[in-house]
Amino acid sequence: MLSNFQWILASGILMSAIAMVGSVTLFLPPARLRQVLLPLVALSAGTLLGGALFHLLPASIEHFGNGLRPFLWVVAGFALFFALEQFLNWHHCHETEYAHRPLTYLVMFADTVHNFVDGLAVAGAFLIDVRTGIGACLAAAAHEIPQELGDFAVLIHGGWRPASALLVNGISALAFLAGGMVAWGSSRYFDVSFLVPFAAGNFIYIAAADLIPEVKSQTTLAHSVLHFASFLTGLALLFAMRVYLE
Repeated sequence: MLSNFQWILASGILMSAIAMVGSVTLFLPPARLRQVLLPLVALSAGTLLGGALFHLLPASIEHFGNGLRPFLWVVAGFALFFALEQFLNWHHCHETEYAHRPLTYLVMFADTVHNFVDGLAVAGAFLIDVRTGIGACLAAAAHEIPQELGDFAVLIHGGWRPASALLVNGISALAFLAGGMVAWGSSRYFDVSFLVPFAAGNFIYIAAADLIPEVKSQTTLAHSVLHFASFLTGLALLFAMRVYLE
């Protein structure tokens, strides 16, 4: 059986590898990319909420008890990502027109911060319980796929060469591994279990404030049904995983 350190290391490597999916945007026309991205965004919203509600929050309550403490950390996680979006002008845009986002360096800086915080949070989940960590990692991975596709397209449309964009995306993704290692190292000196409800707040904010507004803007009934079905699929996958891992 893998140790906590090995699980955290493996999850960091997985998230770094996901950064490579951005190169797919080079082979898809904008219209096709939009068709692929928005259902993935809806799916990732469902997985993030499922990860928070079915995995992270129950583990937090079990660890801290049914008092205010875990919920205060949920609020802290939610508020931090709100602050990042406000003060870093950060928005996970998954569309393919980027004329309003010329600051590609700011985008990558914000993405690096996000990856580092995600690494802290997922590692904290593994340190409490491997099953909770797996749920958190898969939810984060499902979110990373459309995000990396979108960020890679941002860089290309901002004038970056494909090789440079892929390299920078990969380096940014390594911040997830760095966050995981910081959490693991810190756990040897103090309790880092607060990172689990903190991660739940992060996941809830990204899903509710960032991802769902993107897919709900669609006006056709067919698109609305597809996106809602994708959202429910993400929830169902994380719920099924919780039941399976019991």
